[in-house]
Amino acid sequence: MTALGGRVAALLRRLEDDAGRRDPAVMERAYAAAAGRPAPPGPREAAELCADAALPVHPGVGRFLYQLVRTVRPALVVEFGTSFGISTIYLAAALRDNGTGRVVGSELHPGKAARAAAHLAEAGLADLVEIRVGDAAEELADLPEPVGVLLLDGWKELYLPVLRVLEPALRPGACVVSDNLPMLPPEFLEHVRGDGYVSQPLELGEGIEFSVRAG
Repeated sequence: MTALGGRVAALLRRLEDDAGRRDPAVMERAYAAAAGRPAPPGPREAAELCADAALPVHPGVGRFLYQLVRTVRPALVVEFGTSFGISTIYLAAALRDNGTGRVVGSELHPGKAARAAAHLAEAGLADLVEIRVGDAAEELADLPEPVGVLLLDGWKELYLPVLRVLEPALRPGACVVSDNLPMLPPEFLEHVRGDGYVSQPLELGEGIEFSVRAG
């Protein structure tokens, strides 16, 4: 049985079901609170407004991440936007089935990072994951080895700045999965669809951009 069976599968179902019940109401309150502000919230304000929202990847995207990591067999997976750790479970489960590799995740909100750590411990995957709390552009600037798979699933306006920080660490052929395609800034898509990557949209969940680092 793979790591997506048994207690990991049961935990994923529970977390995804909980998010489906809770997130719509949480996000409705967050949008209402943001509408009353004189300017759109920045990343830290948005993180606080959405502190109780799991905002998970679609299960289809999660399975794709698992398949991708099993296939690529990366030594290091990096995640921008860990939230409650649902996507992290898919990534770490694949690494455990590979028998090698680690995940370095980043999460701006300390409470979400604590929840993610608890969920990873419940899944039996905590030993494969390091969650760095704070600004991803700072926290992910120092990595132990080249990155084989990168998941971007945080504040969309930060995708390009975070990617630029990580590009020197991306090994040739590294895979970049950028979630929530309809929300991605045009300048980010222009970057990954230009020189330096081979990139295309995939119809998974709300849509993802799948990019492979050239070289």
